[in-house]
Amino acid sequence: MFKRNRHGIQIKSAEQLEKMRAAGLVVGRTLDLLKRSVEPGMTPLDLDVIAEKAITDEGAIPSFKGYQGFPATICASVNEEVVHGIPTNARKLREGDVISIDCGAILDGWHGDSAVTVPIGEVDPKLTELMRITEEAMWRGIGALTVGRHLSDIGYEVERYVKSQGRYGIPQEYGGHGIGTEMHMDPWIANHGKPGRGPALEEGMCLAIEPMVNLGTDRTRVLPDDWTVVTVDGKQSAHFEHSVAVTHNGPWVLTALDGGKERLAQLGF
Repeated sequence: MFKRNRHGIQIKSAEQLEKMRAAGLVVGRTLDLLKRSVEPGMTPLDLDVIAEKAITDEGAIPSFKGYQGFPATICASVNEEVVHGIPTNARKLREGDVISIDCGAILDGWHGDSAVTVPIGEVDPKLTELMRITEEAMWRGIGALTVGRHLSDIGYEVERYVKSQGRYGIPQEYGGHGIGTEMHMDPWIANHGKPGRGPALEEGMCLAIEPMVNLGTDRTRVLPDDWTVVTVDGKQSAHFEHSVAVTHNGPWVLTALDGGKERLAQLGF
């Protein structure tokens, strides 16, 4: 039995949140393994093979593979690729590259979804800063997931932080989403906007918060493979994501191995 509020957003019970947490931990552990595995000379497809084995070894199902025809377990987006990169052997990762790895898993019918951007060896300091800003923007958005605040507060906090750090591009057409018995559910969550708008956040909502930030323009285009999104100016992009539950105690980061405790404590939770 799946409860929905008047806006059609799925509301999870305490028992269902525990199942979401189990799925989230599969994703969190898989991404942790991939971060430790990536090195120059590997290909994105090498990482995909590692991810699929890690997920299936835990009794879970890769949620991306076959989703609307997507052919792989992870999205692997290198440098100017923003999101939805298809992992292949066509390019080897080189020192100085950055790769965004987006991963999803289904366990007992519930979904987890998370993404990280990882440097390949030593990278340009401007890329290190881009990754830091994007990850921090994600956490600022997560910090808005408290009962009584509004959906648009998430994107407002993301955009406000990014803009405070300099001139960066936030792709307008991509954002976060609800998550639960499906990977992508209502509501869609912009990474920009004004505060205090949209549905009020309620206990039991689960949302995937995922800012993408470009080193240059916010403009993007989709490659002929109909999946890979790239920046139009060829500059690098970063992407971070966590699946998060709204609880009476504040955000519970379902795909973070510590539940988000360390970073949320820094935000005052």
